[in-house]
Amino acid sequence: MTVSRVLNDPGKVAPRTRERVLAAMRELDYRPNSAARVLATGRSGVLGVVSFDTTLYGPASTLYGIERAARSADYMINIASLGSLTRRSIEDGVQRLRAQSVDGIVIIAPHQSAAEGLRRLPPDMPVVAVGAGDDLPVPVASVDHRAGAVRAVRHLLSLGHETVWHMAGPADWIDASARVDGWRSVLAEEGREVPEPLAGDWSARSGYELGRRLAADPAVTAVFAANDPMALGLLRALREAGRRVPEEVSVVGFDDVPEAPYFAPPLTSVRQPFGEVGRHAFQLLLQRVDDPGRAGGGPPARRTVEPELVVRESTAVRPGGR
Repeated sequence: MTVSRVLNDPGKVAPRTRERVLAAMRELDYRPNSAARVLATGRSGVLGVVSFDTTLYGPASTLYGIERAARSADYMINIASLGSLTRRSIEDGVQRLRAQSVDGIVIIAPHQSAAEGLRRLPPDMPVVAVGAGDDLPVPVASVDHRAGAVRAVRHLLSLGHETVWHMAGPADWIDASARVDGWRSVLAEEGREVPEPLAGDWSARSGYELGRRLAADPAVTAVFAANDPMALGLLRALREAGRRVPEEVSVVGFDDVPEAPYFAPPLTSVRQPFGEVGRHAFQLLLQRVDDPGRAGGGPPARRTVEPELVVRESTAVRPGGR
């Protein structure tokens, strides 16, 4: 009984007793029986995550943030990794995780196409979405990508640039659309020219190819790239064209990848708080698991976290701009 309390409700066990039990478990290499735990408590202590393309920095970092929050609460994570986010693939991923007796599921859903799948989920399974759009029947945790884009563009305008060109992400990504909206809204509000955005695919290669077009236009003095790899490709294209950064062209990225301080020059970027998003998603899911009736008590909760602009040497005052 004491061992059970240590595993399932450690707050009710005296610290000294808890440490003795944990030491004995380590010495004996004791592993709790997950099947017995499900029968006894109705809980598996396992949460599921439906994810897409974890090689991309944003989804991979979001997944890590969720896993870290779950681990701190002694939950395990099972992952269903999808090749694409469609109604059918999301339904299949959820069914795979249900078969593993997970207590609830987080769905990382940055695509517009994921919305239909999120509207057709089993009503008896607690579900939370990360990075999804509005008007969904499940709670959502996300970054305010529009606010991040607004910060990036206002920073560039404050340096004396007449307008800001935008290297956008794929149109079917919710994050990319929100960043385009934030960029465009600032320029319109300030009465500035709104150049046609150039759409990439998040890769440094696409940033380089689009960057060659921007580098050939002498009117381009400031560029906001929708993520850091595309900004990296842009920096190379500008360097090859003899356009100096930041003396002639200022560049801002998005994500603040760990390598951003080591770009040449170090990249000004919008930092996403992935750890905070993961904590919010985990907390929202536990609320659904602990109180299933909450799902019918008003509109689903939405938690949005603010990104931070990190200024480095890739942006500077435009000569004669102030």
